[in-house]
Amino acid sequence: QVQLVVSGGGLVQAGGSLRLSCTASEDTFSGHVLGWFRQAPGKEREFVSAITWKARDTYYSDSVKGRFTISRDNAKNTVYLLMNNLKPEDTAVYYCAAGRIINAITVPSEYDYWGQGTQVTVSS
Repeated sequence: QVQLVVSGGGLVQAGGSLRLSCTASEDTFSGHVLGWFRQAPGKEREFVSAITWKARDTYYSDSVKGRFTISRDNAKNTVYLLMNNLKPEDTAVYYCAAGRIINAITVPSEYDYWGQGTQVTVSS
């Protein structure tokens, strides 16, 4: 069964840091693009970051560029999102996603598998 298990959310003050982890089954991880999305209340799910299979390419939304870093450990089937200098507007439920053939890396429907969300709350 395909699974993406997300962990690492929580409550943090503005300016603080959190690291999210997403561990996948090997079939889900191997050869897949892995992405992070987030959804705030009343808003659509939005792209945060993505990384290709061999980590040759990383992508970030403009809103997180320079503050967030995506990485993956293929030996552990895990992708990470290190979030620094967090802002209240980063508050959302964060989701991990995996897809084998991604034509538009920022589009949620391009991804095949999704993990459960984890709440990130940044207080001002």
